[in-house]
Amino acid sequence: MTSITRTVKALAELPSAISWVLDNATKGLQGDAVVITLGRETRSKDQNARLWPSLQDVASQVDWYGNKLSKEDWKDVFSAAWKKQEVVPGIDGGFVIMGIRTSKMSKAEFSQLLEIIYAFGAEKNVKWSEKSLEIYAGYREAKP
Repeated sequence: MTSITRTVKALAELPSAISWVLDNATKGLQGDAVVITLGRETRSKDQNARLWPSLQDVASQVDWYGNKLSKEDWKDVFSAAWKKQEVVPGIDGGFVIMGIRTSKMSKAEFSQLLEIIYAFGAEKNVKWSEKSLEIYAGYREAKP
């Protein structure tokens, strides 16, 4: 059985969702054990698309203690700023930051991460690219 999901957004949807789980679990048990998991929606594709142009703008314009960081490095820096992370000694020396995966963030958490990026960019006088500005405007309008 492949993985299937169903999103429930209101209490009124629970009875049909419970029936859906029961039906699909019953069908799935004909083949093997079934795992039922509850969780929150993770970041959307739209949110993820907003992330990368913004990170590129920061990477191309901000020197970090004399270093130019890649957009991937900046993602790690901002993720660490969002949620304080643990640092452990590496196997061969140095240190390893125990990271948080943005792919596992909820939509609300990802929104907080984007706010950190935009606030940092404002402090560092980042000139947002046209793509980032378009994305940022859409992001601000979509926020509750």
